Amino acid sequence: MVAFHNRSDAGRRLGKRLAGLRGRNVVVLGLPRGGVPVAFEVAKALEAPLDVIVVRKLGVPFQPEVAMGAIGEGNIRVLDPRTISVARVSQEDLQQVERQERALLESRVARFRQGRRPIDISGRTVVIVDDGIATGSTARVACQVARQLGAAKVILAVPVAPARAIVELKEPDDVVCLLAPQDFQAVGYYYHDFSPTEDSEVVQLLDAAASPLHQGGDGGENGSLEEDVDIPAGGVQLRGSLYLPARCDGTVLFAHGSGSSRHSTRNRFVASVLHGAGLGTMLLDLLTPEEEVNRANVFDIGLLAQRLSYATHWLEARHDGSMGRVGYFGASTGAGAALWAAAEPGAQVAAVVSRGGRPDLAGPRLAAVKAPTLLIVGGADTQVLALNRQAMARMQAPTRLEIVPRATHLFEEPGTLAMAATLAADWFRHYLLPSPVGRSLPEARE
Repeated sequence: MVAFHNRSDAGRRLGKRLAGLRGRNVVVLGLPRGGVPVAFEVAKALEAPLDVIVVRKLGVPFQPEVAMGAIGEGNIRVLDPRTISVARVSQEDLQQVERQERALLESRVARFRQGRRPIDISGRTVVIVDDGIATGSTARVACQVARQLGAAKVILAVPVAPARAIVELKEPDDVVCLLAPQDFQAVGYYYHDFSPTEDSEVVQLLDAAASPLHQGGDGGENGSLEEDVDIPAGGVQLRGSLYLPARCDGTVLFAHGSGSSRHSTRNRFVASVLHGAGLGTMLLDLLTPEEEVNRANVFDIGLLAQRLSYATHWLEARHDGSMGRVGYFGASTGAGAALWAAAEPGAQVAAVVSRGGRPDLAGPRLAAVKAPTLLIVGGADTQVLALNRQAMARMQAPTRLEIVPRATHLFEEPGTLAMAATLAADWFRHYLLPSPVGRSLPEARE
């Protein structure tokens, strides 16, 4: 039984269920790693701050799977005196286990926080989010740690959990679960896409949540539209994920790079920042699954550009201009396709952004692009940076090159993807949305 497409889908649904908590001094805490993409969507729906809650179990020395306690940040320690007594664990053994687990915990905290201070949860309602629970042991520990950190109320929120486990949970004040089967299989059984969450994704999502542009998203409420769509394109059906705010003055279509898709973590991250800026988005698969098998199609820039144009015309016809001005966001080879499509005669594209892109792949069509174009390149991505400079020299449209310091091609370094997303949001807001008096683009930072 597949109930959720991926963790983001589960988080959006969970956010709708928790909508009554909006404005009630809430902090959302995601359990790394898989719980953070779910928590990100919940925090966006509740317009609440997002943080991680990192915990480690203290296992009995000769039987580590048996918990005798747990630790959390801030030297928080929760012990089970009965287990310690029955297992005859000495104080020395307890301290040794705690030292080992504390070192691992601090290493994970440093990796995820990247110097950010934890959010103070004292006296606040805390929503602890995971992508699902099986036994509930980690969730129990997290609730206990949050309580010791001063939370006034602790709510555990998960997309799926066994019915029996929910009944047995006593640590949270409340449990919110979308799906509680009696014949529970495994958490991943209820997801179409349950691919592992990487550390870099956790960092990127925390960066996005800390951005002012992340605040104010409505997660599908207040008249916004959010749906998966099928787009006819010359004999094939393209898949897209569409989001339009209640008032939509500008929509950005995403052209993904080689080997990527509309489920790209990085592009979904950028899309979430654009949502916070008041923009609509449509993330696209420009190739069918069958076409992707042939790697030559991935680099057929003309074909990808044609598909992007099909999607643009479909969106304009379906919404009769209600999606506002159109912009293109291209990553990697997708940037070449976005610029190729923007150069088509009659193309009504108001702005283009390339992130770590290959604009050079648009070749001689670059000179025909009329849309103002922002090229964002990592400072450590020297080869692509050189190609962007060459492409920029061939363009006639207003063009800017922004170099993100220390970033490599995929913008995996802490804070770099957030910086790129903010640059893109500023560009699209300037060219797609009605301009308030006095608003101007920031100075270039090459």
